[in-house]
Amino acid sequence: MDARKSRYAADDLDEVLGDATKLVVAKGKKVVEFDLKKDRPAPDELAKVMLGPSGNLRAPTIRRGKTMLVGFNEELYGSVFG
Repeated sequence: MDARKSRYAADDLDEVLGDATKLVVAKGKKVVEFDLKKDRPAPDELAKVMLGPSGNLRAPTIRRGKTMLVGFNEELYGSVFG
C-alpha cells in the first residue's frame, strides 16, 4: 500500500491494526512492544506512538503475520527479517 495515496489518521488505527496481536514501535534506538491481545493500549496512546507529527501513520509501517511494525530500527528489522 502506498502511504502517499492512502492516508491514515487516529480514527483509522483500529482498521490498520486489524487482527494484529503484537505492535512493535521504533523511534530511533528506542523500541516499544505492545501485546494487543492481552493489554491493548487506549486509542490515544496508540495514536501517540503510531502517528507522526503530521497526524498520519508513521513510515515505514509493515505487517508481518500478526505483528505490526511501525517506524524504523535497523536492529529490529534485522531480527524480524534476518
